[in-house]
Amino acid sequence: MTPAMRMKRSNPRLKREQLLKRFASRIHLNPWLDRTLVSYQANRSACFFRWFKYKEAFSAELARYFIREFGQSDGVLLDPFAGVGTALSVGRSLGMDCIGIELLPVGFFAMDARLCAEAIRPATFKRRVEAVADTDWSDHHDPDYALRHIPITRGAFPGEAERAIAGFRAYCDRRIRNPHVRKLFQLACLAVLESVSYTRKDGQYLRWDHRAGKARVQSRFDKGHIADFNWAIRQKLRQMAADLANKGDDELPLFVGVGTGDSRRMGRVDMRHGSCLEMLPQMPADSVNLVVTSPPYCNRYDYTRTYALELIYLGLDQEQVKKLRQHMLSCTVENRAKTAEMKAIYHALGRQEVYDDVHTVFQKQSALHEVLEILDEEGRRGRLNNSNIPRMVRNYFFEMCFVISELARIVRSGGHVVMVNDNVRYKGEEVPVDVVLSDFATSFGMRVERIWTLPRGKGNSSQQMGAHGRRELRKCVYVWRKP
Repeated sequence: MTPAMRMKRSNPRLKREQLLKRFASRIHLNPWLDRTLVSYQANRSACFFRWFKYKEAFSAELARYFIREFGQSDGVLLDPFAGVGTALSVGRSLGMDCIGIELLPVGFFAMDARLCAEAIRPATFKRRVEAVADTDWSDHHDPDYALRHIPITRGAFPGEAERAIAGFRAYCDRRIRNPHVRKLFQLACLAVLESVSYTRKDGQYLRWDHRAGKARVQSRFDKGHIADFNWAIRQKLRQMAADLANKGDDELPLFVGVGTGDSRRMGRVDMRHGSCLEMLPQMPADSVNLVVTSPPYCNRYDYTRTYALELIYLGLDQEQVKKLRQHMLSCTVENRAKTAEMKAIYHALGRQEVYDDVHTVFQKQSALHEVLEILDEEGRRGRLNNSNIPRMVRNYFFEMCFVISELARIVRSGGHVVMVNDNVRYKGEEVPVDVVLSDFATSFGMRVERIWTLPRGKGNSSQQMGAHGRRELRKCVYVWRKP
């Protein structure tokens, strides 16, 4: 056994410790950052997030800080994981032209609805809401507009709610001619689906209330009151109408940054529906001043399950949901490797050498492969709660390596990439997402200016606490600059 092999066996975290030491001077505690700012919680005062709860969004206040710190009023902002468009709406309110890429139909729909809310005349929307104030939506029922359930949503609603939802959808399609009004009515329905169902979003899946009588669900979980659809949609539409009436009021801006007394021009928004793995390689080099984004975390969170009700409302069937899951950035144990797809993308663009370079950078990241070897061994011994965890982690970083390569190419000289992300842990082994992704960035010519950490990190799960003790994981914001 060589000295290097003996050292590796005596310290299985050696490579991760060396990488962390390399970036130690760039890691700084930022007391201004907290969980509220890097999550949706600080958005609760903004109208849109009272309309539609999207927990995966970072706060508008955080986006505004980054844009003012690193952006410029006549520049271009990109968010390749745009979600519901928080960075885009703030960026355009501060004068930047914005490009958003989002694959999840729910997020793309919500971004479109935000723009409709800006464009609509509040009085027009209010009149339509008042006109349907006493409507029993079951009276408009049409079986052609019934939800087309997939296995994981079947039985999600009481029968009367199913009938009313079908009636509401039929009315929107047949009776509302103004496309902005129609879009906002549809958003209202999307927003109340969970409250009128037997389900609750709960981390990686939908949690089912025992009253649903769902086969194979043994839990006695009780979500409490299940709202009547007619009541819920009436309340939501009234709330939206009231907020629109206050649009532009300093106390209640619809989109944070609008109506704050700033006279600069509003930027343009270019929304692109699809995967950034496919779209980023097609963007021109040196075309963006600032990237503000938060990719899915490497944490097994499956958006296609937690937003399953919304996806079927938007018309996706079982095969489309399965396809969507595979196209999204690999962050679930069901994701297969995209090696062939990435090769095909770069071959079609005549950039095969880029694929080869990215693959080389990925393979040389020794700290990542150190933890992958450990997870592979734990999987072989049956010690992981899912044997596909190593594959998921490997796929996640392989795909993020391509994303970072393209961001380094697209950002102009002097521009910044600001990314919100969390480190993760499996079977007690920390996966140092922050320094691994930052190392990728340096490999593609970017400079790591800082890795801001939150004052309070993320602790072990209750299951891991007993086995591995309490060790906090860094919750971070990375700032990379293109020289």
